Amino acid sequence: MVRCFKLEGKGELFVLNGKIISKERFPSPHPNIHLYSVTYLSQGLYVKGLLAEPKDGEVYDGFLYLRGGIKNVGKVRPARIIQFAAQGFIVFAPFYRGNQGGEGDEDFAGEDRFDAIAGFKLLEQHPRVKKEHIHIFGFSRGGIMALWTAIECRTAASLVTWGGVSDMFLTYEERIDMRRMMKRVIGGAPAKYPERYEYRTPLSAMGDLCLPVLIIHGVLDKNVSVEHAYRLQKALQLGNNQVESWYFAEFTHYFPPAMNRKVVEDLTDWMKRHVEK
Repeated sequence: MVRCFKLEGKGELFVLNGKIISKERFPSPHPNIHLYSVTYLSQGLYVKGLLAEPKDGEVYDGFLYLRGGIKNVGKVRPARIIQFAAQGFIVFAPFYRGNQGGEGDEDFAGEDRFDAIAGFKLLEQHPRVKKEHIHIFGFSRGGIMALWTAIECRTAASLVTWGGVSDMFLTYEERIDMRRMMKRVIGGAPAKYPERYEYRTPLSAMGDLCLPVLIIHGVLDKNVSVEHAYRLQKALQLGNNQVESWYFAEFTHYFPPAMNRKVVEDLTDWMKRHVEK
């Protein structure tokens, strides 16, 4: 189902990706940051997400937070969104279609990538966001969502992928525990439907990127192997992109709390430095 909305005086039908349909206050653990539960449009679907805004009314860089996992695994956590907003950003985190009351069905970097793209457009339309200073961040499965969003949203200021998936063929090969889910969501295995996995894998399109990229990965990661980062870095370098990599030899998919906080500070500083150049 696709809803089209007629704009006054235009006489044409438009799909208003990124348009906020509703915005309701959500309990915030931070005294200086408001949280909102948002319903927005993506391909005509009503999709849900979480928006964080500093209370001071000032204008900020935008930060698109793209979660990992699927369904109830890897859900957006308010504390994590607050952590990034506290670094001086207005943060929007899509839940992706079919989650937490949103319409449609999540399909693991297939059509649901447009929920991330619409989330970027939501930030572009936000009156307190610097339009040319919107950053894209993806964790785990969110890494592949971030790559597709950056390919589509040419005004993005920077891209950070942390423990990010870059190759869906490799995910199927490595994550035996996820194969049943992937066959159900994608429709089959790579051997039977290679085009569906190719559609979800952005590595061949890295030449289309035109923004600085930061790759963060734990070398001991068993959820998303560091090979995803190596393949992404190679593809970016072949496309003559500006890419920086932070590899942590002693860490897995999840970093210890103190190091996690340090890396959040470092990556957000990295983002701000690149828009100042």
